[in-house]
Amino acid sequence: MKPLPRITVSYAQSLDGRIATSTGDSRWISCPQTLTLAHRLRRDHEVILAGIGTVLRDDPELSCRLRRPAPSPVRVIMDSRLRLPADSKIVRTCGTYRTIVYTLAAGPGAQRAELERAGVEVCAARADEQGRVSVEGVVNDLAGRGFRSIFVEGGAAIITSFLRAGLVHRMVVVTAPIIIGQGVEAVGELGIRSLTDALKPRHSRMRRLGTDRVWELVF
Repeated sequence: MKPLPRITVSYAQSLDGRIATSTGDSRWISCPQTLTLAHRLRRDHEVILAGIGTVLRDDPELSCRLRRPAPSPVRVIMDSRLRLPADSKIVRTCGTYRTIVYTLAAGPGAQRAELERAGVEVCAARADEQGRVSVEGVVNDLAGRGFRSIFVEGGAAIITSFLRAGLVHRMVVVTAPIIIGQGVEAVGELGIRSLTDALKPRHSRMRRLGTDRVWELVF
């Protein structure tokens, strides 16, 4: 059995722990320097993983866009109901960047056929307890394909799922000096009822980058 990939989770948040406003606006919480850091993290991993919610909300390309030519990671989308739009940037650029979609949708279907014609690799996944694509199943499948590192750049649901599953090796959290108030929390329910059970890194460091603060946590 091949070892599991090393997994890095990263996101940008406000001082009060929000990754988006109540309307879903998240561009851009972080400053230009930390946006460049995100692309460096993409460059340094073999896989970049996001959820369908991020794709539907932001229509990202999920490629590495540094000034100097740099490799882009394989793009992986967790999409339980196979809602990936055929006109999304992800699909339009899958001829340039390898793209794998994990879904629970059974059978061939018109949507799957259209995505596969465009070059998307659509893979059946097992469900977790919430009836969504299992992060453990996806990570195990990617390990079987030989991938050794995954960069998780998803929304709150994906971030929470990876933390709850205990699969995260490193977190890179950017905190911008802004306050949003009511909005989208970075991390959801982890089942922690006592501070003694809070997730604690083995090592941590904080540095300033532009106007932001960057925390790096190793578990």
